[in-house]
Amino acid sequence: MMLNNPFITNGYAGPEYFCDRKDETRKITDLLVNENNLALMSPRRIGKTELINHCFNQPEIKQDYYTFIIDIYSTSSVSDLVNVFGKSIIDGLRSKGKKVWEKLIQTLASLRSEISFDINGLPVWSVGVGAITNPEVTLDEIFTYLQQADKPCLVAIDEFQQITYYGDNRIEALLRTYIQRCTNAHFIFSGSHRHLMGEIFVSPSRPFYQSVTLMNLKTLTVEKYSEFASEKFEERNKHLEVEIIKELFNRFEGVTSYIQRVMNVLFLKTPQNGTCSKGMLDDAINYILDMSSDTYETILRQMAEKQRNTILAIAAEGKARNVTGGIFAKKHHLPSPSSVNSAVKGLLEKDFITENDGAYSVYDQFFSLWIKKYVLGNTTD
Repeated sequence: MMLNNPFITNGYAGPEYFCDRKDETRKITDLLVNENNLALMSPRRIGKTELINHCFNQPEIKQDYYTFIIDIYSTSSVSDLVNVFGKSIIDGLRSKGKKVWEKLIQTLASLRSEISFDINGLPVWSVGVGAITNPEVTLDEIFTYLQQADKPCLVAIDEFQQITYYGDNRIEALLRTYIQRCTNAHFIFSGSHRHLMGEIFVSPSRPFYQSVTLMNLKTLTVEKYSEFASEKFEERNKHLEVEIIKELFNRFEGVTSYIQRVMNVLFLKTPQNGTCSKGMLDDAINYILDMSSDTYETILRQMAEKQRNTILAIAAEGKARNVTGGIFAKKHHLPSPSSVNSAVKGLLEKDFITENDGAYSVYDQFFSLWIKKYVLGNTTD
């Protein structure tokens, strides 16, 4: 089915709406079908999860494997991890037939009473807060199922570096042991915090050392994305000036998520048989900022004053260096370097800002643009 708008802003809609990544798809698919585990690293928002979905959609995987993607970004404990893990397995098996998911339910003895059924008789993960009293037991049951499944299993754990924030520091060794013993399943560990992922998989003192093939995912090239975008416009009797893609890549540093959102708006604002020109770009970005205004206002309002003033200062700089020095604090009328240091720590923990090679910036680039336009009154970059 042809989508009304080919520039998908959420999830994976099939190979016809997926741009390039042919080499990466081939490498990952070959590694998985040859019984390898993989660590996939890249900044967030450049398409790791969509790439994994695309690989799982390849014929040699789709037909012969059970596949699961488990996003643990919002987890903060082993119990959270087990809860998300179990739910993802149940959800992934719902459409595979009663015989398949019944085997899982029988294996999950510790939580069998917590699994309900919908009106169609399909299982629903209804595990409430606190229901997982012994997460290690439930984790053991999940891996027992993976080992006994009637097809080999591929499991992608997204934002895997999150396990380093758990209070239980045994989780790495525990997972490594289960994964090593589970010969019927192989894993992709994807993460967006390069230094944390590096510590997990490259440090000789850590359980996962030398247990995976490491792969770094780079941004798409301007040329490949231009080809993709032009093709999608032409398929629907619209035209695109390719210079707009170069400008988008420059403004958003090649980050696919932002580029796709702007292209989605540009496509909907281009009439049939019309041409999308570079002059439409600012209007499209402002359209997104206006639609997000209520959300961004709420975020700023809920921040502590020190954090709010610090993020405004970082947004004003764009790429802020030496943020804990006296010059930065004085320039932006902040109380003191120690106060800024405390605010930066909190903003980093909540992913409101990010740091790369000593330069701090607002994590959400649309949020940064909104701050400049609506809070700082700066209408130019």
